Amino acid sequence: MIISRTPYRVSLFGGGTDYPKWSLRHGGAVLGFAINKYCYLSLRQLPPFFEHRHRIVYSRIELVSGIEEIQHPSVRAVLGEMRIAHGIEIQHQGDLPARSGLGSSSSFTVGLLNALWAARGRMVTKQALAAEAIRIEQQVIGENVGSQDQIWAAYGGMNRIEFNRDGSFAVEPLVMPPGRREALVASLMLVFSGFSRFADQLAARQIANIDRREAQLHAMRAMVDEAAAILQDPARPLAEIGELLHQSWMLKRELADEVSSPEIDAIYRAAREAGAIGGKLLGAGGGGFMLFFVPPERQAAVRARLADLIHVGFDIDPAGSRIVVYEPDGADSL
Repeated sequence: MIISRTPYRVSLFGGGTDYPKWSLRHGGAVLGFAINKYCYLSLRQLPPFFEHRHRIVYSRIELVSGIEEIQHPSVRAVLGEMRIAHGIEIQHQGDLPARSGLGSSSSFTVGLLNALWAARGRMVTKQALAAEAIRIEQQVIGENVGSQDQIWAAYGGMNRIEFNRDGSFAVEPLVMPPGRREALVASLMLVFSGFSRFADQLAARQIANIDRREAQLHAMRAMVDEAAAILQDPARPLAEIGELLHQSWMLKRELADEVSSPEIDAIYRAAREAGAIGGKLLGAGGGGFMLFFVPPERQAAVRARLADLIHVGFDIDPAGSRIVVYEPDGADSL
């Protein structure tokens, strides 16, 4: 049995500039962090005593004879690319719901790759893990996804990520004065909107609009530099991050009509009226989790105003995808 644990992520600034259609022409950058909420994947070689060859358990159960029959796109693509030779059982558990804007699908892909390489006795670098997950999601599966989620899932931490025009990326941990990071996390509230969405469809519309939204994306890229400057300068109040989040959300809403909705706008307006300085809907938009910057002394009021929604406490995950159980059972022949 092998079990991988892979974090979800919170993207603060620069989202949209990591889409290849943009970053390969202009370069891009994002700033955010992985959180201590996780995707767990257990993996074992399936004994040859069943009518099926592979068993895949997630929100549904798949019992199939061939890899090509698997419906889960990441499982089918990863097993196919790695040319798995024997029957296999994969089970998924997640701390938070899928389709919620926290990069859960990329955490799944990264965690599965990590577990399969461990099954073959290999410890791969974080760079290789992220790069392969990006390749599989964008080129093999053909999903409309950017390149940030896979990197945070692999690396963990709070980082600034640069996307170069040649397709490469660089991960730079965000160095801050002592206590600054803890103060930032203490000022953030994570709230589930109650709405799930299919990010691929919404991202496709945003990608189609890229040529008509250059001004917004350049401005969102510049916010990465501004946010880093605020966080690294102890003389600047952290509330400026909240104000910048508000500006970023106003820009993001212009990327596609479906990014927000009347229901999401109502939640955002209620949070601001109760004391939030700024915030955003995480992920491509349409639903999922919302993040608010709220000074600690105002958080009780915001929590009371949004009492019908689920609030999730979190901290920053420092390690990225890890193998937490390693008990190989002859899986080196996978």
